[in-house]
Amino acid sequence: MAKMKSGDIASDRAADEIRDIDVTLDFTPNADASVLYRQGDTMVLACATVASSLPRWFPRDADRGWVHAEYSLLPGSTDSRFQRERRGAKGRTQEIERLVARSLRGAINLEALGPIAITVDCDVLNADGGTRCASITAANIALRLCIRRLIAAGRCLPANKRLKHDQIKAGVEAPTLSAAEAKAHENAVLPHDLAAISVGLIDGGVYTDLDYILDSNADVDMNVVMTADGKFVEVQGTGEEFTYTRAELDALLESATAGVATLNEMQIRVLDGVE
Repeated sequence: MAKMKSGDIASDRAADEIRDIDVTLDFTPNADASVLYRQGDTMVLACATVASSLPRWFPRDADRGWVHAEYSLLPGSTDSRFQRERRGAKGRTQEIERLVARSLRGAINLEALGPIAITVDCDVLNADGGTRCASITAANIALRLCIRRLIAAGRCLPANKRLKHDQIKAGVEAPTLSAAEAKAHENAVLPHDLAAISVGLIDGGVYTDLDYILDSNADVDMNVVMTADGKFVEVQGTGEEFTYTRAELDALLESATAGVATLNEMQIRVLDGVE
């Protein structure tokens, strides 16, 4: 079936301009860290929660941690009600939450994290394109804030300062890190921020941060996940009944790289001085 295009891609944004972003930290009080993330009309609630123990399949004496992610579209997030997946996540949902989890694990140092398991839940409250990319960016903000708080609470420490099981049972207090040590350890656990952006090729032009209208008209759409030091975690690029050249691929990646750099600058501003 041919792809249905509206043909109308009129926008107030320049082709390389990211949608307006708004971030509310600690939107929900029960999670260890939560972020209400708006990118244009796409809205995601990302909540990071620390588990009471490592997954059962981990070795009993494991000294490395784990990060998992889940993703869902809420019923009111789309123009027609999205049915709850009560019998388990369906194919698209599974694919996206695996992408989010892979991306987070690609950016974090699980050995530096230590024997801690964190789940980041990404619930899409409103969908207007780029939900997986917005979820990854929001999840990174929530994850960094969660890790910062674990370090401040003495629950996430460098390997040479961690308490042994018998010390914990004996009630030995965890050592306190100085502000400089805490910052250094945070950067050891999450050396670089993570962000994702969608880009597309429409009538020969490259567009950044596709909303629904742009995405539905794209000849090529691509989701790019990168760390702040310019390394790629994942690239998902598809020609929609269309092919693209190496030069066009390079142009899409250049657009994504610039977009991710903007997102990383935003994350630094949002979390600056937040405890």
